Amino acid sequence: MRKILISINPEHVAKILSGEKKFEYRTKAAKRDVDSLIIYETTPVKRVVAEAKIIEVIELPPEELWNETKRQSGISKEFFDEYFQGRKVAYAYRLGEVKAYDAPRELSFYGIKSAPQSFVYLRG
Repeated sequence: MRKILISINPEHVAKILSGEKKFEYRTKAAKRDVDSLIIYETTPVKRVVAEAKIIEVIELPPEELWNETKRQSGISKEFFDEYFQGRKVAYAYRLGEVKAYDAPRELSFYGIKSAPQSFVYLRG
């Protein structure tokens, strides 16, 4: 079971936990197969708060990706367009079951010193 730890801002974490956001968009995707996203909530929380199963990774031109995922994107078209501006390829992790941790964890629990800009592979 491969996992990646990914930094996500609090607004998007809340939408993932509520089920409103079923896709996590990225300009880069993991090159290795991964089964789960470990979610690090950025400032002000600064803790690992949840884990989400990855159903699939979608790789498409931005407009096609938006058309396929917009109903469960949890973001505006404007935010999406700004995020992928100038990109020919866009990625989305389709999220399955999401489990919030009872007690948020420090990055040190995973042997990590600082939050990743994009993502980091985890052992195990």
